Amino acid sequence: MASRYPEFDLDLISTFPMAERVNKVHLKDLARPAPPDGGISGFLDSLGGQLAAPLLKEAVSAIRSAREGGRAIVFATGAHTIKIGLAPVLIDLMRRGFITAVATNGACVIHDLELARFGATSEDVFNTLPQGRFGMAEEANREINAIAVTAREQGLGYGEAVGLALNDARYADISLFANAYRLGIPVTVHVAIGTDINVMRSDAVGADFGDISLRDFRILVEHMRGLNRGGVLLNVGSAVVLPEVLLKAMSILRNTTELADFTGINLDFVQQYRSGQQIVTRVGALGGRGIALTGHNEIMVPLIAWALAAGDNRPPKDLS
Repeated sequence: MASRYPEFDLDLISTFPMAERVNKVHLKDLARPAPPDGGISGFLDSLGGQLAAPLLKEAVSAIRSAREGGRAIVFATGAHTIKIGLAPVLIDLMRRGFITAVATNGACVIHDLELARFGATSEDVFNTLPQGRFGMAEEANREINAIAVTAREQGLGYGEAVGLALNDARYADISLFANAYRLGIPVTVHVAIGTDINVMRSDAVGADFGDISLRDFRILVEHMRGLNRGGVLLNVGSAVVLPEVLLKAMSILRNTTELADFTGINLDFVQQYRSGQQIVTRVGALGGRGIALTGHNEIMVPLIAWALAAGDNRPPKDLS
């Protein structure tokens, strides 16, 4: 029994030879299997030419070129990079000249200070919140609020003051702030009042944090002048605060001087609206190149770091 409905006659179509077809994937674009002794350079060379693979290579090349050209490489990041254990990787990148400034938030101070002083961080919120104990540990919060007082009285930036204070910490060797201070690399802290556990105390003074965070903003803007003509601006895992800070810094520089022809790299587990707009789209609008790479930061940041270190003949700066 045949169908009651008419069918289209496919014999009516016209075809053409494969040789006339435009193709987006060629043999040269295919990935290659890993050899037993490939290493990170071999891995990058083995990547195909599709989707994010060429973007990863482009990002690594842009950072390397910025260092060789003496341009700024600004690493903006949320606190999770410290919380998930990436401080040693970032410190090595600073020592090698692949990071010239870091911009972060108030939570980064907490995690870095706790690791430097006590060798542990990231409390169990699920269990401590019902007990009324979340964020109530004494020593770290007290020290952070005291650092803010000292920084304001001495005219220091927030990140600068934290680095100075942690120089004598038991685990200072893994402190992002302490090592940046030793290397003369600015770490700027951009505070959102009410987001950090150290403000849940009577010794937290908003005027102190406002003063030193505003100073850090001006320090960041000044350093970002070095992005012009070849620098790299990375945003790693910050969805709102740092992309907005970076947008205002870019606006100031476009208003007062030249800012063009640099690379913006947005690296995150999920591509968010503001970070995509400010670091990718806006950078492109300024005549630069915006790159979006999606992946777990605990994998992607070390991967990029290993790629940069491979074949690097320049000795890291001595921290002694």
